[in-house]
Amino acid sequence: MAQDRGWVALLGERLKRERPDYSVVNASVSGETSSGGLARIDAALARHKPSLLILELGGNDGLRGLPVEEMKKNLGTIIERSQKAGVRVLLVGMSMPPNYGPHYTQAFQAAFGELAKRYRTPLVPSLLEGFGENYELFQPDRIHPAEEAQPLMVERVWKTLQPMLR
Repeated sequence: MAQDRGWVALLGERLKRERPDYSVVNASVSGETSSGGLARIDAALARHKPSLLILELGGNDGLRGLPVEEMKKNLGTIIERSQKAGVRVLLVGMSMPPNYGPHYTQAFQAAFGELAKRYRTPLVPSLLEGFGENYELFQPDRIHPAEEAQPLMVERVWKTLQPMLR
């Protein structure tokens, strides 16, 4: 899928139409874990000076079976550093396929709600809410959403993001 058809690019297009005083900087790295995001957050905050950060990390931690507590610590530190820099954070939650077992998948998904509560930050519980079971909207790996799902993902984020745009 072309990068300009992904949900982040589509969100940027929507902001241009509806809130031209905001722009999107896609500072993501494909395949990155929360530890990679933590290693890059200070430089990204200094370089881009955002007023708002959409934090959508952790999926690759889960796919690699990394400890949930490690992911929570990394994401918590990213949120803390962002908030300390005066940046509002919108946390985007993830879920894991059931083959990781109920203990891991439940702990993984709960981590995002726990972080949102602890840091008093808005949460999009799941980017895949409402279509995650529809495999027609996924690439052949059944993990990554297809191009047709990208507008649905923008809608999930927009519902929580829109009130944050002041």
